[in-house]
Amino acid sequence: MRSTSLFAVALIAALAMPAFAQTPPTGTIAPVRGTVDKLADHTLTVKTREGGSTDVTLAPNFTVRTVVAKTLADIKPGDKVGITSIKGSGGAQEAVEILIFPASLTTVSTGQFPWDLKPGSLMTNAPVAQVSDAPQGRTIKVSLNGKESEIAVPPNTPIVGYGKGDASLLKPGTTVFVFARKQSNGNITAASVTAEKDGVKPPM
Repeated sequence: MRSTSLFAVALIAALAMPAFAQTPPTGTIAPVRGTVDKLADHTLTVKTREGGSTDVTLAPNFTVRTVVAKTLADIKPGDKVGITSIKGSGGAQEAVEILIFPASLTTVSTGQFPWDLKPGSLMTNAPVAQVSDAPQGRTIKVSLNGKESEIAVPPNTPIVGYGKGDASLLKPGTTVFVFARKQSNGNITAASVTAEKDGVKPPM
């Protein structure tokens, strides 16, 4: 759980919604991934990827985001990205998914932290230094702590950006990612939901 909390420090600026604008969020980071079972008032029930079911209490003014499919060609030097990667068979880091942060989002912290998308996965939030789509290999170089780090990008790697959404997307069967928090009383709460739209599912 410690590693998840560290990742939260890097992403909280990107995912914080108006409900937390005046009061800092409380609780332990508890990401929820799965498909919508139902939305009843402000309670979102998610069938999780682990096979269970989780109720998430949404903030009164919760926001819904979507993800929009992108390609490696959409990533330019200077863009800030969030890359989940795992160590490949050759020892190099290989991307599992890439999120392109909006240019208007200037408060995303940079860093590299363990993440729970897959066993042994890392999350790297950093500005892009170089993108290569050469025949010998697709790679992204990011600038991190004064050094450049290269991550391979397999051809089937999901690459997405954020789009606007609304609560009408939260229908049964819709794939969602919820950046949630577990409170001291056991309740799971969230101020935003990232939802599937037009077949593009949140890969994070």
